[in-house]
Amino acid sequence: MEKFLWKFTDVGNDGSPHAKNIAGGKWTQAADETVAVLHGGSWLSCNLQTWSKAYIKYCAKLPMHRYGNHHSRIDDKVLATDIKLHLQCVGKYVSAQEIVNYLSNPEVQSHHGLSKTISLVTAQRWMLKLGYHWKEEEKGQYVDGHEREDVVTYHQKEDDVMVEEDLDELPRHRRVVVWFHDESTFYAHDRHDVRWVHSTEAAVPKPKGEGASLMVAHFVSADYGWLQSKDGAETAHILFKAGKGWDGFFTMDNIIAHAKLAMDILDKYFPHDDHILIFDNATTHVKRADDTPAARNMPKNPSKTWGPMVTTKDMHGNVMHDANGKPLKSKMQLADTHLIDGTLQSFYFMEGHEKAWLRFSMNEDLMKKQASNRNVLASNVPLARCRIAAPIVSFIISPTLSMSSHTLKLFVRNMCWGFAKQVYRQFKLSSKEDDLEHNVIAACDSIPLQTMCKFAIRSRRFIDAYQKGLNGMQAAWAVKKYCGHRILPESIMQNFDNTTPTV
Repeated sequence: MEKFLWKFTDVGNDGSPHAKNIAGGKWTQAADETVAVLHGGSWLSCNLQTWSKAYIKYCAKLPMHRYGNHHSRIDDKVLATDIKLHLQCVGKYVSAQEIVNYLSNPEVQSHHGLSKTISLVTAQRWMLKLGYHWKEEEKGQYVDGHEREDVVTYHQKEDDVMVEEDLDELPRHRRVVVWFHDESTFYAHDRHDVRWVHSTEAAVPKPKGEGASLMVAHFVSADYGWLQSKDGAETAHILFKAGKGWDGFFTMDNIIAHAKLAMDILDKYFPHDDHILIFDNATTHVKRADDTPAARNMPKNPSKTWGPMVTTKDMHGNVMHDANGKPLKSKMQLADTHLIDGTLQSFYFMEGHEKAWLRFSMNEDLMKKQASNRNVLASNVPLARCRIAAPIVSFIISPTLSMSSHTLKLFVRNMCWGFAKQVYRQFKLSSKEDDLEHNVIAACDSIPLQTMCKFAIRSRRFIDAYQKGLNGMQAAWAVKKYCGHRILPESIMQNFDNTTPTV
């Protein structure tokens, strides 16, 4: 208005326009030229003239602009509530188009006083005001399978029994330390994809693929953290490059070697404690020795050609492959077993026997003996659960300890490894294998012992939740609610009705 009135009143001494302002004294032309400078049109020109006339008639009252005072229809609490209820009915995967379609309903328009629906852009702005944000979905605790009736029953009835059976074998005057074993794979190009990016940052070339991988196998406990010497010079971690062209694959032989390494470190640096080494129920961890007797595929009659097929390895323990890249297989003899009275029993005819040329002799006499002792040839019983009594330290190695199935996943995999990978993703991106190894070790060593203790307490609350009859989703809710407790209250089941809590 000020510019318009200055342009209109800028005239010569005789009241006529002058050369520098040909719109002087011309009301409409002055308004049009003023609006043109502001890139406006005829609508703004008409309003400018109207506002100026009102100001001239009454100078004490200036027209007020509406910038910043606009109220959207979504600010109506009734309308916002109805739209939220509609989006909840749609389900998990909602979109802005759902609001557009909802407001297209004549009944909805009549109820809220609308004459038409809104545009898609407006619906997207309304989604933000309703609390929705376009981003990656946050991940919580995995509960798939934990709520199955057989799993819950297993945790409730078997945990305490099997733990007590193992602990009874150890001296009660010594502290028992539980060590969890697990593996995790780190990738060279694994970095955070979602972050705050400044507007001035330009796109940079990104390496293709996940890059080199490095598997880490380690033992961890809530008492000492990672299994290593106090100065960190000697550690139980194993760095393994998985793949046919690298170190092969992590087999039962590697598990046994890792367990021996752990026991050597414990015997050397922690002789004042007794230890339980817990492995999860992975197939590799419960595998029997290749020559272990198993009645599943044994022939009934003596055979010349039968024998268990095993993978052929070279003198260094590496798997051998044929020209097509497939592992070589060969047959081997079964190891001798013991009958129930302790008698050593071989599955093969001795040298000098008339049937010594037969490779396998599951004869009738042996079958009769086996019938009286069905545990001799158990078809699928893992033999890795054992107790090792050293002169100073006692160990229990158990891949079937029931508390490990959920505690191991939650304590080691989801928490300790998750913390380490969170730190690892903050390192500078590099495709070099030396940097990968250095960053992986630094990330694992960055977990404070106090944080591991908190992880262990949270895992214990999950075990206690299962023992009290909660399923997976209920346990996740209860653990979050009672985060300051070591165990859940005895009255926890009273907090649940027929509905399932939302986590």
